[in-house]
Amino acid sequence: MSNLTEFLNTTVGPWTVTQLLIAFAFIVGGFVLRAILNAFVAKRLAALAARTETEADDAASAALINPLGMIVPVIGAYLAVRLLLAVQPEWLLAADRVFKVISILVITWTAFKLIDALTILLFELASHTESKLDDQIVPLVRKALKTFLGVLAFILIAQNLGYSVSGLLAGLGIGGLALAMAAKDTLANLFGSIMILIDRPFHVGDWVTFKGGDGVVEEIGLRSTRVRTFSKTVVSIPNAALANATVENHSLMPKRRIKFNLGVTYDATGEQVSNLVNRVEEYLKGNPDIDQEFMLVKFTTFNASSLDLFIYCFTVTTDWTQHLAVRQDVNLKVMSLVEEMGMSIAFPTQTLHLVEDRDVPAVVGD
Repeated sequence: MSNLTEFLNTTVGPWTVTQLLIAFAFIVGGFVLRAILNAFVAKRLAALAARTETEADDAASAALINPLGMIVPVIGAYLAVRLLLAVQPEWLLAADRVFKVISILVITWTAFKLIDALTILLFELASHTESKLDDQIVPLVRKALKTFLGVLAFILIAQNLGYSVSGLLAGLGIGGLALAMAAKDTLANLFGSIMILIDRPFHVGDWVTFKGGDGVVEEIGLRSTRVRTFSKTVVSIPNAALANATVENHSLMPKRRIKFNLGVTYDATGEQVSNLVNRVEEYLKGNPDIDQEFMLVKFTTFNASSLDLFIYCFTVTTDWTQHLAVRQDVNLKVMSLVEEMGMSIAFPTQTLHLVEDRDVPAVVGD
């Protein structure tokens, strides 16, 4: 027994064997705990997450297990170093700061992963709502939270490395005015994006027309909105300009309009014109692709070279391709009705009436 006591009290450099064994036990214990964590806790959490339909809990469990699997051995090593620091030179005290910095980074990493899990949950909840506003806010919330945590982690790391945070914040305050002046356009675009999200003049996927072109909205960012034009190019519009511009949203149309004038020639009789009006109106009322809420078919104008019928109605579909197909069917049917009734569609013409010359007595001057 005395030999064991003597052995444990034996010094190896500045440490006793007992101190070295305890420090070694801390290090080994960290790896053992990580193995237990991976073998039991991680599998249990994965099994619980697999029972639910949402993917948010899967991401959350992964966000917790991976950092914990890294931090547990680090804690063991930290405890071992702390045990030995009492008899170590002062330059090894830097290990304390290193551990704090690593802890901050791991916690920040964990928080980032949890924010991703929260984002998945919010997207799933937003998919069950009719509003598209929440779908657009979720990415902005994710970016804002990660930016805030990144700045906070930077400040904490700077503080633990011995830098004066108050001096740093004061310096940022002094340079803040110059930065704000330089970034006034960026701030204007940021407020513009907020106004777009609040007013909701359009959403991602909408077909919009703006000054300079039209296209489908692909992304509403913090600085600009990306629009995919029909020529497949991408236009990035600053949100400040877009918030103050006139934007026509075609995707919000409940129905799409058909409007044109049909001119028939002047050799048509009044009865033929009246019958044509009735037959066109009857066709539109029996067409399931035409909205029945409102339509007009009227003989409106004695034009220079035609008798004009005004045809005004709406298609049920708002899809552009399907609308054009319905419009084509309407045009062909109207042409067919005109031909069936023995009438002709007019085109610009002029009629010249020639008058025969008559003998006019010559006037002879004095």
